Amino acid sequence: MIAYLEGRLAEIWGNACLLVTESGVGYEVALPAHTLSALPGRGEHLALYTSLAVREDALELFGFATFEERQTFEVLVSISKVGARTALSILSIYRPDDLRRIVFEEDVMALTRVSGIGKKTAQHVFLELKYKLKVDDAPQTAVLAATGQRPGSVFRDVLDGLANLGYAEDECAPMVKKLLLEEPDLDVTGALRAALKTLARGRS
Repeated sequence: MIAYLEGRLAEIWGNACLLVTESGVGYEVALPAHTLSALPGRGEHLALYTSLAVREDALELFGFATFEERQTFEVLVSISKVGARTALSILSIYRPDDLRRIVFEEDVMALTRVSGIGKKTAQHVFLELKYKLKVDDAPQTAVLAATGQRPGSVFRDVLDGLANLGYAEDECAPMVKKLLLEEPDLDVTGALRAALKTLARGRS
């Protein structure tokens, strides 16, 4: 298993780069979008944690900026129906902490934002992640747990209610979290009412 590479960046194309080691060996490495966008200039030093995917017709090397991200990739590819390319697509949208938040908040539909993942596959991936990710390590988990919130309860129900009213989840999630942190005793009805008032003030 090739787990780590260090050398200089020679070329970039598509979602991959060519990393050349000091011994002169070059490796083609596929990268998540955020890692690709943060690459140094050509000829500069580059270090990546890597994972080798073995297929019948090819060997593919995937690279990551952190060991945690590499380990999350390993978790993802251990899930049936999730190949290496799909796992890379997931990590191009979500960092490890984002995935732990998704599990903690039971936000299954967030996974459907990844190209190629429909509702049925998202549910399957979510259930696997629920047992394989260390959700308690997520910073968001600590914050929500301190407020006494339960996964899939007030926070999730309020977001679903706002979505039904035409509001975008990405816009509403930070605001709803802030409301529940300030008033942890709110029930769904009260939190939804407060959220709508906040949104109305923001648009006035």
